[in-house]
Amino acid sequence: MDFTSVLVALLTLTAGIGVFLVACTMMSSNLESASSKRLKRLFNKAGGGQDGGKDSWLQRWLGVGIGTVGTAAIQSSGAVTVMVIGFVNVGIMSLYQAAAIIYGANIGTTVTAQLVALGMFGTSSISTTLIFAAFAGIGAFVMLFAKNDMTKQVGGILTGFGMLFVGLSMMAGAMDEFAALPAVKDFLARISNPLLLVLVGTLLTAIIQSSSVMTSIAITMVVSGLVTLDQGIYLTMGSNIGSCVVAMIAGWTSGINAKRTALIHLMFNTMGVALFLVAALCLNILSSGSLSFGILMADIFPHAPQMQLAMFHTIFNVATMLVAMPLTEGLVKTACRLIPEKKTVADTDNKEPHLYFLDEQMLKTPVVAVRQLKAEIENMAVLAITNFRRSLHTVKTLDYTEIEQFKQTEDELDFLNKELVRYAVMLSDKRLNRFDHQYLVTTIRTVSDLERIGDYAENIIEYADSLKQQDVRFSEYALKEIDEMQSLIDRLFDAAMQAYHKVDFAALGTANQIEDEIDRLTDEMERNHIQRLSLDICTPLAGTEYISLAQNSERVADHLINVAKTIRQLQ
Repeated sequence: MDFTSVLVALLTLTAGIGVFLVACTMMSSNLESASSKRLKRLFNKAGGGQDGGKDSWLQRWLGVGIGTVGTAAIQSSGAVTVMVIGFVNVGIMSLYQAAAIIYGANIGTTVTAQLVALGMFGTSSISTTLIFAAFAGIGAFVMLFAKNDMTKQVGGILTGFGMLFVGLSMMAGAMDEFAALPAVKDFLARISNPLLLVLVGTLLTAIIQSSSVMTSIAITMVVSGLVTLDQGIYLTMGSNIGSCVVAMIAGWTSGINAKRTALIHLMFNTMGVALFLVAALCLNILSSGSLSFGILMADIFPHAPQMQLAMFHTIFNVATMLVAMPLTEGLVKTACRLIPEKKTVADTDNKEPHLYFLDEQMLKTPVVAVRQLKAEIENMAVLAITNFRRSLHTVKTLDYTEIEQFKQTEDELDFLNKELVRYAVMLSDKRLNRFDHQYLVTTIRTVSDLERIGDYAENIIEYADSLKQQDVRFSEYALKEIDEMQSLIDRLFDAAMQAYHKVDFAALGTANQIEDEIDRLTDEMERNHIQRLSLDICTPLAGTEYISLAQNSERVADHLINVAKTIRQLQ
């Protein structure tokens, strides 16, 4: 084979890897969008304000299931792992839960290898690779003529699936060319040291940043005869360690627990490789060199080298998970010792505003980021109504014991107003389904409404300051009306947030009725106050503040109903 043929083979291999990577990304993003609701429900089971303590075996198995199904659903263990790191970073998932999901993600990623193996059966004229590659054209036509988002997403999935095998076919062709070169085969045959092969697999995966691509390359190399099955097995084992690079990058730019999660991922995969290397050595010694993993897999799945390597990949990850499950506590403790807390007096007293449910790493999985953005907005609503309640308590009692908490919460509301708008803008650039896109359109207005509730609470605190300076208080009658107003607004808040959270139109109807009652009460408060002034029951000094308080409360109700009404745009 001349230089030109070698160059063509190299270019074909590079093109095949590129097509395969693009296909993985395309299939992953479309699967993610199409399964967004199910994916959100899946990760709802995983998150939820964990305290970081030990969890039950049932929870760990649930985590493994979530990691497996989630990765199989979106065809990206990297995306799931980065997403888990984001959950841990904002404190809504414990290290124990994160470890279990990572175990499952490693099993879920073997689906790609199984698909690749399945696609390499058949004759040279009509193979499953050719049949599956045809899906790229079918999917492209579906996308071209589709009228709705779901159909386009299905087309995108089919196109990505087909392109997967187009890339695989190109890689396999390049491998066949290299296999015809005695010099290349002799060179590769000399690389028989398991540790060296694992290192090569690790480095190549770290560069490509996809264990699925590395495993697929290994499968094509084994099928073409370029490397032996045992060599392919060790390359695949190395790909598991190399796949940790994405998680390490994501974790090391985040908080302490995110770093620990990335380290747990690395320790888990390294432990699995170490165990299998030791097992391979023992097998070789006990059989006097007559047995190896490759020989065993060839006996179990004869005449199907692609299935032999794909099945080893699955067995390796399942076995590693079974070994790691009872060792989870040790892995977590080791990670905590290696990356200890760095608490200082300043850290202990740090009350800086922060996001509770969001992390920028989650942008890599947009459908989950949307769900977390909604949780952040709902938390902002709780902060806003809490400050409103504090303001009413202060103006009624002139008790300022909660004023520092009030100021801190107001700072948080201002911070969230800016950060959530910024996050929503970044998220709007991602690939989303129609429902999530429409939801994002409403978020900026919703965040503004909630921030305005905080502003009205500040106004009411100012009325309390004025009353205190003038040494006057509201009458008993006025206080009863304020209590009635607070009761109605509390009911409105509950109904509005139920409507917002569940897209519940019945709750929206209830919220509208309560808002009408608040409008009626506001008018009544103004009339009653004027009457009390004429009867000298209330002092004129408190008059202006009382009327303003009633009007500000009514505006708080308006902003709450605005939040609830956003669900009309999600129909």
